[in-house]
Amino acid sequence: MTSTESVTRDWEGLTVPTAGTYLLDAAHKRVGFVARHMMVSKVRGEFADASATITIAEDPMQSSVTATIQAASINTAQADRDAHLRSPEFLDAEAFPTLEYRSTGVKSRDGNEFVLLGELTIKGVTRQVELDVEFEGVGRSPFGQDIFGFSASTEIDREDFGLTWNVALETGGVLVGKKIKIEIEGEAVRQA
Repeated sequence: MTSTESVTRDWEGLTVPTAGTYLLDAAHKRVGFVARHMMVSKVRGEFADASATITIAEDPMQSSVTATIQAASINTAQADRDAHLRSPEFLDAEAFPTLEYRSTGVKSRDGNEFVLLGELTIKGVTRQVELDVEFEGVGRSPFGQDIFGFSASTEIDREDFGLTWNVALETGGVLVGKKIKIEIEGEAVRQA
């Protein structure tokens, strides 16, 4: 796309990117999660190594996403916990080196909010997952790159993916909550 071509278009009152293939910008992304700890607090973490290809279709509702997350890149800022999360008791990063997501559809919600339907695979188990997506905007960077931003979130039950390790607490409840909130922030760059 030359510098005189438009990087945006109007779609149902929303300014969206032109059709094409976009890659998640590694320098402008966060693939994070939040888990309950001992039923009283939250632990936050992220996967440092994640990639995604986003195909924006002429009809934006036909757009698609594929993403790959490196399981060993998990980081909660606590080395012993991260090693445990990489172990067979949780992600088993050696046997299952990636977590995968593949969209299967898009639904419009309201304005710049959408639902991305898809399949998430963790530890060899695939489940349907709906991501609540907020389209953050589109433009051209000072370096001439066509970009757009987004955020997405969902909640999964980790036990649905075979991540069942836990410890019962004397006071009731368990060490690690079943529900995991996923929080994604990203910027995508158009490919030539």
